[in-house]
Amino acid sequence: MFSVSDLNEEQVKQILSWVEEGAQMADVQKRLESEFGHIVTYMDTRFLSLDLGLEFQVEEEPEPEVVPEVEVKEPDSGPEAGPAGNISVSIHEDPLQGSVISGAVVFSDGQGGQWMIDQEGRLAMDPDTQGYQPSEADVVEFQEKLREAVESQG
Repeated sequence: MFSVSDLNEEQVKQILSWVEEGAQMADVQKRLESEFGHIVTYMDTRFLSLDLGLEFQVEEEPEPEVVPEVEVKEPDSGPEAGPAGNISVSIHEDPLQGSVISGAVVFSDGQGGQWMIDQEGRLAMDPDTQGYQPSEADVVEFQEKLREAVESQG
């Protein structure tokens, strides 16, 4: 086990200057080997830092950028959106890899995607259009229709 007694006074001063310059614990561990030839574990470095009272500089995380709120309007229900309650759910004969059961869905606005339930019962969806988010009402109806479809399978 490595300890402060394995270092001379000049080496201790050098370690203190590394930390003052912004070196982190992993940096000290690497430099102990590269500059002094001491191969030490992370835990040894941790104990060394406690023994020497090293105070590593903590990088402050930048403040999150404040984004102004934007009002988001739901799309109007027009002929292209389809009537509410017009969601179709189908089940694949051969489930997607990594799933217990999988299938396809088409939402009331005509957007679709693939869904799957994994071995742990988690539902995942991969929309055909990247970034697509169905309306909350469509999500609720999708879950209901999916539950019915799965129950009819079993």
